[in-house]
Amino acid sequence: MENEISEDEEEEETHLHGFSTDEDSSDEDDDDMDAEPSAFDVAKLPTIDKDDTTVKKKLEKAKRNPTGERGVLFLGRIPHGFYEEQMKAYFSQFGDVTRIRLSRNKKTGKSKHYGFVEFDSASVAKIVADTMDNYLMNGHIMQCKLIPKDKVHPQLWVGANRKWRTVPPEQLTRASHNKKRDGDEQYAASRRLIKRQNQRKRKLEELGINYDFEGAGYVRLNFTLDIPPSDLPSVE
Repeated sequence: MENEISEDEEEEETHLHGFSTDEDSSDEDDDDMDAEPSAFDVAKLPTIDKDDTTVKKKLEKAKRNPTGERGVLFLGRIPHGFYEEQMKAYFSQFGDVTRIRLSRNKKTGKSKHYGFVEFDSASVAKIVADTMDNYLMNGHIMQCKLIPKDKVHPQLWVGANRKWRTVPPEQLTRASHNKKRDGDEQYAASRRLIKRQNQRKRKLEELGINYDFEGAGYVRLNFTLDIPPSDLPSVE
């Protein structure tokens, strides 16, 4: 099994080499993303064949004289909906795309709005970087930088070309709620429950209602504010 590069290490590498900025929103999730296919219509984006004959000529020349080396691009400020499938479809107009990796939140699978594209030809990648840097796409001014060969992290492509499915929010909530808790966490939760219970009891008494809380689950389990964490067993 391949060793995964941590997100913190990955972000440190990209920031270190100047391939991202605070405007990349790399520390924010794409809250609008869901499990449905992207509504991003790549077909409506301008193509190189139609809009830039100069770039087209450069690409044809690069393809006739291959360097034999691959080129890696950093993409920043990637708009919502521009995911792996859309990136592959769009950048393939320039040349052969060998690998794509969109950085995603490991827990939710949501886009972090930056990623990496590898071309079969380094010269083609250079042309793409010159063409696409500061390109306006769906209201986002994208960054597109060529990463020097010696700056490409050896584990950069771990998880590349994978199909991601967003984890439903209710599944995350359920997992958090049902996770195993140690004595300290159980003790803190018990204090909160008892505190809220006492507040309700006082409000009821102010209304002239004398309600017996002895039958409540918290009391029956002997959850009192005086039980030290060490005396509480871990629960699942």
